[in-house]
Amino acid sequence: MLVSETEGVSLQATVPAGLDQKEAEIYQRLDPTRLPKHIAIIMDGNGRWARKRHLPRVAGHRAGVTSVRYTVECASRIGIPSLTLYAFSEENWKRRPKAEVDFLMKLLSRYLKQEVPTLHKNNVRLQYIGRLHELPPFVQEKMDWARNETSRNTGMVLTLALNYSARSELVDAFQSMLQAAASNGGIEHLKIDEETISRHLYTSHLPDPDLVIRTSGEMRLSNFLLWQLAYAEIYVTPTLWPEFRGVHLLEGIAEYQTRERRYGGLNEAQSARGLRS
Repeated sequence: MLVSETEGVSLQATVPAGLDQKEAEIYQRLDPTRLPKHIAIIMDGNGRWARKRHLPRVAGHRAGVTSVRYTVECASRIGIPSLTLYAFSEENWKRRPKAEVDFLMKLLSRYLKQEVPTLHKNNVRLQYIGRLHELPPFVQEKMDWARNETSRNTGMVLTLALNYSARSELVDAFQSMLQAAASNGGIEHLKIDEETISRHLYTSHLPDPDLVIRTSGEMRLSNFLLWQLAYAEIYVTPTLWPEFRGVHLLEGIAEYQTRERRYGGLNEAQSARGLRS
């Protein structure tokens, strides 16, 4: 049980069903009222995981699918409303060997077919972001099928970023705004502000992430959700993605809860000092 004191009121929260012992131990240290509403994860390290084991890179990608399952289930069990996974970047499409890209497309198709029952079990609804129309037709068909199959689920929204680039997303958003203006009185009526831009992004169905997690220890965003991550807390773990489990997700959330999010402002103590000075 977790017992915390908030303004003299004792709050108790039970550990969610399905967590293993290590996950439960970390969850008991969390404040369940301050969980992030949206977590984004840059899944990195598949190739290094495979290389350390003298395996081909594709073995790392295959092992990474298991990490997706554990992460999705843990996030859903503790009540995270939205989880976005950076699965396949636009740069991957252009810069990886064709054989590896082809393997990734087949792996994605198999994942969607195999994981829908698990998504149903956890009441997870599946969505996608990216230039999806550029993916192979057989993958698009499987994506549409999986999205439709999970569309009636009412729990966590799992969004896969596929053939995704944040810069391309911004280009597409501005193109969309121009097209909307052209069909609604002409571009002279176009009003551009932050709300308008957000409404035309791929992620218009989601709140901005509160927490972004990057695996494998790399310190960069890799062209991922550059607009949406403006005020997100960043947590980097040295864990390679194929080794990432629910316990690592909870460790990231625990670190997130130690941060003070000020959005460019001051905390209460700093504000008080400012008034006195």
